[in-house]
Amino acid sequence: MNNNLPETEELISELKKLVQTSDTEVLIAPSYISLNSACEILNGTNIEVIAQNMHFAENGSFTGEISAEMLKSVGIKTVILGHSERRENFNEDEALLKQKVNTGLQNGLRIIFCFGEKIEDRSVGNHFIVVEKQIRNVLFHLSEDKWSSLILAYEPIWAIGTGETASPEQAQEMHAFIRSLISEKYNNAVAENVSILYGGSVKPENANEIFGKPDVDGGLIGGASLNAKSFMAIVNSF
Repeated sequence: MNNNLPETEELISELKKLVQTSDTEVLIAPSYISLNSACEILNGTNIEVIAQNMHFAENGSFTGEISAEMLKSVGIKTVILGHSERRENFNEDEALLKQKVNTGLQNGLRIIFCFGEKIEDRSVGNHFIVVEKQIRNVLFHLSEDKWSSLILAYEPIWAIGTGETASPEQAQEMHAFIRSLISEKYNNAVAENVSILYGGSVKPENANEIFGKPDVDGGLIGGASLNAKSFMAIVNSF
C-alpha cells in the first residue's frame, strides 16, 4: 500500500526511461486505483502490469473487493495470491486461497502464488513442513496443464521488510525442495518448467548472488521496487 496515482505514474515514467539490459520478464503490481492508468502508460512496452490480490467470487455482496473479471476488464492478466501480508493481516488461510486460485485460473489469469515460513518455524526446523503444507493444500489438486499458468514465490516471512535476507544457499535449498515436491506429485517436466521466485529484502547489492542459484528463477521485489533505479538494477542483475 504505497504511492497514490500521481506518484505511481511518476515512478512508472522513470522506469520507462531506464535501459533494460537483460531479457528478464518484468512485472509491476501497483495498487488497484492505479492499474488502469499503469496499463495505459505501459501499453506497447515489455513491462506487464499485474494485480496484488483478487477476490474468489465472480461478483456479489462483497463490498470493497475486486473480481477477476474486473481485473481483466482493465487489461490485467496476472495476479498475486497468498502474499504473506494477506495471510497475516487479513487471515487468508489455505481454504480461501484455494478458492482464489481456482477462480483465477477459471478466468484465464496467471497466478503468482506466495508462501513461506515464519521465524519460529525455521528456528525449530519446521520450514520444509510448513512450505510443503502450504503448496500441497492449495495447488496439488490442480491438473498438470494448469501449472503452465502458475508462478511460485517463496517468501520467508522473517526476511520481508526486516532487512534480513535468506542466504543464497538457504534460498536454493528451499527452491530445490519445492521443485522436488512438484516432481514427485506430477513429473520432472512440470517441476522444471515452473518459475520459482524468491521474495525477501532483495536489493541491488544481493540480487546477483541470489539469482545466480540454479533453482531461483526471479524475485518478488518489495521496498526496492519503489525506486526505479534500484528496481531496474535488480532486473539487470540477471
